[in-house]
Amino acid sequence: MKISYIIPTNTIDKEYTFIAFDENQKNNRLTIENNTQKLIMGIEKRSEMTRRKLFILARKVIATAKQHKIKKLVIPFSEFDFSKLKIQPQDLSELLTTNFEMANFEFNQYKTKPEEGWDLIEEIIFLGPKNIKIQKGIERGQIIAKEINGCRISSNTPGKDMTPSVLADSAKDAAKGFGIKIKILEAEDMEKLGMGGILGVSQGSIEKPKFIILEYRGKASGKPIVFIGKGVTFDSGGINIKPSDGMSDMHMDMSGGAAVIHTLCAIAKLKMKKNVIGIIPAVENMPSGTSMRPGDILKTMSGKTIEVLNTDAEGRIILADALTYSERYEPKLVVDVATLTGAAIVALGQRATALFTKDENLVQVFKRAGEEVGEYVWPMPLWDEYEEDIKGTFGDVANISKTRYGGAITGAMFLYQFAKNFPWVHLDIAPRMTAIEGEYLAKGAIGTPVRLLIKIAEKI
Repeated sequence: MKISYIIPTNTIDKEYTFIAFDENQKNNRLTIENNTQKLIMGIEKRSEMTRRKLFILARKVIATAKQHKIKKLVIPFSEFDFSKLKIQPQDLSELLTTNFEMANFEFNQYKTKPEEGWDLIEEIIFLGPKNIKIQKGIERGQIIAKEINGCRISSNTPGKDMTPSVLADSAKDAAKGFGIKIKILEAEDMEKLGMGGILGVSQGSIEKPKFIILEYRGKASGKPIVFIGKGVTFDSGGINIKPSDGMSDMHMDMSGGAAVIHTLCAIAKLKMKKNVIGIIPAVENMPSGTSMRPGDILKTMSGKTIEVLNTDAEGRIILADALTYSERYEPKLVVDVATLTGAAIVALGQRATALFTKDENLVQVFKRAGEEVGEYVWPMPLWDEYEEDIKGTFGDVANISKTRYGGAITGAMFLYQFAKNFPWVHLDIAPRMTAIEGEYLAKGAIGTPVRLLIKIAEKI
């Protein structure tokens, strides 16, 4: 979609539809004024607008225009002047652009294109007085949105077409030409490193595991931030196979890995003066005669052993090796991102990512960043007492708790056993894996938490 900012003129073609907001009407209506089509959208009182509501409003503009088969929009930038919010013009244009592009996205790669084409917006023009910063905000927003939507494509792609090898190749393609160094460790390399967690989870599949490493060096020195993304390209549950109604979305269990890949690409394209590493352990968790079994004990890269009590709690096992590997970078912060537990959805619903860390300062940084970009996080406890719940009987740690309660917490506590040597945050993005009603986003993956990680890289 083309988005631009221009000074108002009288030469805008009639094929464009003007957008205006009216707080005195509830419904939307199309009108013709002076041979120009207008879409007037009802909104709440301007004085009651919040940043959270603004994210939704931006997407609603696109959704409404698509419903009316509109292809080209003109919007006076002043329509988004909600003085109470005090958002700088560049930040506002970035916010609007990102959400416009997110709302315009449709995953249609596997559909036959209709004769009339897809119902997508082709162009948006903002009107307003000359302001270079607004155009810069648009450019930043489009870079960020492209990577969010790239993440959504990867996550939505069916498991047969998004294997660990394909994910590794897609990471190479996405990162090419932007100053990102990429390295792929094969199963033999992982054996030499002692990554028994990754090898154990992957041993039931004919698809070989991959350990994807992306390195972006935006400055000559300084400790890097490390982002780790869970890359289970299909999760059948293994021997503890999932029920049939819980498996159809499990090609999205690599959403954390896709988010990390596209976050690194966005950071590189934005030319951030930061050093950032991306790590994605990529596996397929399948049942077969060679699968890991309940009761197996795996030795991880750290030397700690994992007692496998449930083969469907596999994501934490591969992340254990990735967390240990990240130590070699002497990171100033490690953030792992994973669709880890259904328990996080039970706890929070589908409107916030579960946040775990021992550092209260990081809690506040992440909460503020989430509010700024529209990817909300909520802290959950990581108290030492929970360690008792994941102690193994025959191994050092068990991959599920002794109790069926607090699964998101015990999953995070498991990861913490491998993250005690550096500042660390765990994001359980299972609640935000797919879009829900009222968000004005296409069904399927939503690219969480690319926006949040970019903002964290800027702040840390």
